[in-house]
Amino acid sequence: MPQNQFQRMVFAFLTVLVTVHGYVFYSLYVVNGTTLMNINGADSVIGAINAQGGVYMFGRMLPIWAVILIEFCFAYGLECLVGSPCSFKLACKVFNPEKTHPMLVETAVICATVGLMCPAMSFLAAIFYYPYYTGFNVLTLFANWLKLVCFNFPFAYFSQLFFIQPFVRTVFKKLFVRN
Repeated sequence: MPQNQFQRMVFAFLTVLVTVHGYVFYSLYVVNGTTLMNINGADSVIGAINAQGGVYMFGRMLPIWAVILIEFCFAYGLECLVGSPCSFKLACKVFNPEKTHPMLVETAVICATVGLMCPAMSFLAAIFYYPYYTGFNVLTLFANWLKLVCFNFPFAYFSQLFFIQPFVRTVFKKLFVRN
């Protein structure tokens, strides 16, 4: 797929752009939506978020666009520095890209990326969304991290493998079609 550093950066940008929006939606609507509506007495999740003045992050309420921007910056940096380079190396330890069908290599890269990025971003999310108003405790941070990994890993695996990566690869091919 990506042939040079610029293309790798664009591919990572597209992946993270779609992924962050998906995870914010998943976290707010699917995992926490009912709780948010019950706490705020709202009929919709967006109504509950607006009623409480935003999304709790870093010990204060922030608008959704700020949450997406912060998560995007951290995810993009992590993807460029750790996710992409390490996942390809891990996949190449199992499959030889020159002798193996490209679909198997791409699937291995996606699985390795999820295996690296999900725990890392879940740890960052545990820090971002930690209930600082209760004081800080390392065991609480660790428990929150494990909970987030358990919630996020199945969603990350299936969404990346079946939806996000096929979509991003299609868009990428349209952008960088060879004549």
